Amino acid sequence: MDIKIIGSKIAKARKQVDMSQAQLAQLLFISPQAVGKWERGESIPDIITMNRLAQVLRVDLNYFSEGFPSAAGESDQPLAADVATEHETKRAWDMSLGNWVDADFSGLKNLHEKFSASNMQRCRFIGSEMAGLLLKGNHVSSCDFSGSDMNNSHFQKSHLDTNLFKECSLREAEFSGSHIKSCNFSGADFTGANFHAASCAKNTMTNAILNRTSFVSTSLADMVFDGNTLEDCYFDNCSFSRVTFQDARLLNTFFKCRTLKPLRFVNCEADRMTYEFLKNGKADMSGITLITL
Repeated sequence: MDIKIIGSKIAKARKQVDMSQAQLAQLLFISPQAVGKWERGESIPDIITMNRLAQVLRVDLNYFSEGFPSAAGESDQPLAADVATEHETKRAWDMSLGNWVDADFSGLKNLHEKFSASNMQRCRFIGSEMAGLLLKGNHVSSCDFSGSDMNNSHFQKSHLDTNLFKECSLREAEFSGSHIKSCNFSGADFTGANFHAASCAKNTMTNAILNRTSFVSTSLADMVFDGNTLEDCYFDNCSFSRVTFQDARLLNTFFKCRTLKPLRFVNCEADRMTYEFLKNGKADMSGITLITL
């Protein structure tokens, strides 16, 4: 594997998507100097970064192999994947790979286009229709999605920091491999939503609707579930740190975790099934009242 050939291919693909070294570095969470070293053939990305690089540059991973059409232009024909992307772009907006700052999309309809690998900062999506939205590898900070329809959306390997999702509909949404910190989900509807291999810290969940909501292999820290009714939910292989359920009602909710001792319950109610799950996990039951029929 000739690292100079790989470097020239990275440079060509970057230029074809009209992206600077600094912009590429920002999307990969590395320094512009590292990108420069790749393109000069002084070093190569590791396999994890290479996968991410292919996604950001919209090329097949095989593009970087020596047998694939080279950066020198052995073939200027677009890849099949590129052709598909072009046709898809004609059918709907593709807002991927952007850097959106202080943009206002509030009240817009059918905003379900891809924002894949985009960075969004201080953007407004208040009351927008965004059902089926795909966020993959995004960094989203200080944005406002309050009152928006985000049903069936997918948040994959994204960083969500200090965003507002108040009264937002997130039914059947999927949060996989994402880091979610200091976000306000007050009054949000998480019916059927799934958190998988996610990290949730310092988020506000006051009066959020949790029905058939699942948390699998997810870490939860410094969070208060305040005024919630949790029904048919489950926490499987989760870790807890300073997590409180306050004025909450827990119905048919399943806990299968290594320990429930870090959980704190204040003025809560639970049905018999949930009560036994919690007791079996050595949770402190002093703040829980058993619901009797």
